[in-house]
Amino acid sequence: MSSAPGLSVDSERRVASISGRVLKLTYLEFELLAHLVAHPRRVHSRAQLIAAVWNQPTVGDTRTVDVHIARLRRKLGSDHRQLISTVRQVGYSFTPATVPPTGDERR
Repeated sequence: MSSAPGLSVDSERRVASISGRVLKLTYLEFELLAHLVAHPRRVHSRAQLIAAVWNQPTVGDTRTVDVHIARLRRKLGSDHRQLISTVRQVGYSFTPATVPPTGDERR
């Protein structure tokens, strides 16, 4: 099971939830989210995502990834959509929020 603050992805049960709310994802949306979460902070090109998630060689337009990312962000909701970052002219990255330091850790 992979997770980030507020996000949980259980690949064995094929369940993803955000702040305890189960997300209703399509097969490809779940695979895309699970792949991104499994490789945090790594930038994935559209072609890499198509090869890894769709299991197909890149032929033609890779913008289908953009459509799936947009749908996934909508389902994550406004408070969590920033977990998937766009890297202009390259692709996407999963960037889990970092927890700010507390009290004594700031010194």
